[in-house]
Amino acid sequence: MGLDKDKSILLSQICLFIFAVILLLMDIFMFPVTRWYFGTRFPGDTVYYIIVTALYICTVIGWIFLIFMWRLLANVKRGEVFVTENVKLMRIISWLCVLVAVVCAVSGAFYHALLFVAVAAAFVALIVRIVKNCFQQAIAMKDELDLTV
Repeated sequence: MGLDKDKSILLSQICLFIFAVILLLMDIFMFPVTRWYFGTRFPGDTVYYIIVTALYICTVIGWIFLIFMWRLLANVKRGEVFVTENVKLMRIISWLCVLVAVVCAVSGAFYHALLFVAVAAAFVALIVRIVKNCFQQAIAMKDELDLTV
C-alpha cells in the first residue's frame, strides 16, 4: 500500500501534531518528573536546575522547530517545493538542531546522557543541511531551465 502525495503530507502533519502534544506534555510534567528522577540520583539542587533549564530551553526550540516544519509542509502541500523559502526554512531548522546540540552538549557535562542527544541533534542538523543544499541546487537548475525555455 503506497501513500499518495496528499496522504503522505497529511501523515506528516499528524506526526507533527503528535510531537506537539508530546512537547506540551513535556512542558507540563517536566518539572515534577525531573525532580523525582534527579532527586533520587544526585544530591543537591545544582544539577537538577541545570538539567531542567536545559530541557526547557530545548522545548522552546522544539516549538519553534515544529512551527517551521509545519510551514515547510504547508509549502509542499501547495506545490511549492523547489522555492527559496523552503531553503530558508530548512536553514533555520538545521540551525535550531545545532542550537539543541549545543545546549545538550554543555548540559552533558552535568548529565552525560544528554551528550547522546547532542550527537543526535547535530546529526539531524547535518542531514537537513545536506537536503537544503540539494534543494538550493535544484532551484538554481530550475531557474536556469526556466530561462532556457
